[in-house]
Amino acid sequence: MMDTIQHRGLRKRLVQHLAQRGKFDPRVLDAILRVPRHLFIESSFGRFAYQDTAFPIGCGQTISQPYTVAAQTTLLEVAPKMKVLEIGTGSGYQSAVLCEMGANLFTMERHLPLHENAKKILEQLSYHPRFYYADGNIGIPTIAPFDRILVTAAAPSIPDQLLNQLSDGGILVIPVGSGKEQEMLRIRRCGDKFQMEKHGTFSFVPMLRGRE
Repeated sequence: MMDTIQHRGLRKRLVQHLAQRGKFDPRVLDAILRVPRHLFIESSFGRFAYQDTAFPIGCGQTISQPYTVAAQTTLLEVAPKMKVLEIGTGSGYQSAVLCEMGANLFTMERHLPLHENAKKILEQLSYHPRFYYADGNIGIPTIAPFDRILVTAAAPSIPDQLLNQLSDGGILVIPVGSGKEQEMLRIRRCGDKFQMEKHGTFSFVPMLRGRE
């Protein structure tokens, strides 16, 4: 799994581009700088890996554009050793960024080919989150509560089961909406109450139920 000087140079340019586009947590940008995104993309797209663009990864899914990864991860406010649930492993790229930030990561994927491929790549790169082939809508109640929950697909509404799996003070970051664009929400749990903030529009594939 080659990560060349050229790849590292392209990542540096990508991070500089992201820093100009938005106000992101420097720790997030540093994690993006360290993760070899080209290894999570089909070889036919490899030469474009460090463009700020989403690419198909099979099963009707995409690898999110780096801007989206930077935005969601910044909103999540991850600190080392936090217990983080990721809904939608996808390619595994976002998982790698969270692992680089020191998260104690649990990641769920409903598409078996993506689940298996991401597990293989992440383990080869020495990232070791806990992997679950399961419906992300229900979370993992047996392991909850979580300090942070990140959803990487568009939900038609906020799943109550995920809200209930947040620890007190925990944060859920989720794109919500049924159209081509969704509102990025950050929801913080304060005891039995939830504080919601809106953080602009993004475009995600829909969050579906069941396993495939």
